[in-house]
Amino acid sequence: MRTDRASEILRLVSQKNIHPSENISEFPVNITDCKQIIMPEEVFFTIAFLGIVENLLVLIAVWKKKNLHSPMYVFICSLAVSDMLGSLYKTLENIFIILCKKRYLTCLEDFEKTVDDIIDFMFILSLLGSIFSLSAIAADRYITIFYALRYHNIMTLQRALIILVIIWVFCAGSGIAMVIFSHETATVLSFSSLFCFMLIFILCLYIHMFLLAHSHARKIALLPTNTIHQRANMKGAITLTILLGVFLCCWAPFVFHMLLMTFCPHNPYCVCYRSIFHVNGILIMCNAVIDPMIYAFRSPELRSSFKRLFCCRKPSWT
Repeated sequence: MRTDRASEILRLVSQKNIHPSENISEFPVNITDCKQIIMPEEVFFTIAFLGIVENLLVLIAVWKKKNLHSPMYVFICSLAVSDMLGSLYKTLENIFIILCKKRYLTCLEDFEKTVDDIIDFMFILSLLGSIFSLSAIAADRYITIFYALRYHNIMTLQRALIILVIIWVFCAGSGIAMVIFSHETATVLSFSSLFCFMLIFILCLYIHMFLLAHSHARKIALLPTNTIHQRANMKGAITLTILLGVFLCCWAPFVFHMLLMTFCPHNPYCVCYRSIFHVNGILIMCNAVIDPMIYAFRSPELRSSFKRLFCCRKPSWT
């Protein structure tokens, strides 16, 4: 989608030996006095490493503990994969730019375009995967709260896996289409519209969920065996609210950046906002670091699974 103009930056690096973290807002023309905020590559790599390791631990923890093999945790694993892609795409981009700058790679135009397309695809896949994973978790929490007695019949593990296959096939297809038609304004509009539509969908579920949950909980509470389950379901809904808030804070600035690049590339105020491009990239990567902390803090089951991973078990003969 060329949201970060990686190919243009690489051409400058190869032709003029310019460091990729120099003032990119001066390309093609600097019409403001806003200075580019530069983030050291070490910061990118450190945050990316933490994001990849944390989300990998989430996947391992869910896989090893059988009582976590439920639809909700399957959707959480999908979100963890999306977060890992968000860390990987920026890491690969930085590595490629550094290799070109150091002349370890011969950055020909066709090769640059291919790498740029792969990086853009990973970025789009990460964003769409996160949106649809959050939507799936929201729908799962909605069914859990309002159809508690029939939840296990409605949302089985097999159906959850089928939903995930459909989600990722759609995300991959959309990513390929957006990369191919990346220079079209309609692509940016459809991408941004999908982002807004899915968030509105989640918010609508939330409004309905929290407006009716209180009265519905009273009815369910009449059945003594479901009181604990109802509290757990509401706790899951609150966890999703936190995840959605973090997602908005981390991704919305970048989507806004992309819209400004499309519709007001030469406006001084837009150019000034784009000077914080590196900060927006850091926010995306921070999302991958924060999400696993939310899972661990909010889920006792996942916490206990993490403890089993890190704590050494006593030998059987002691």
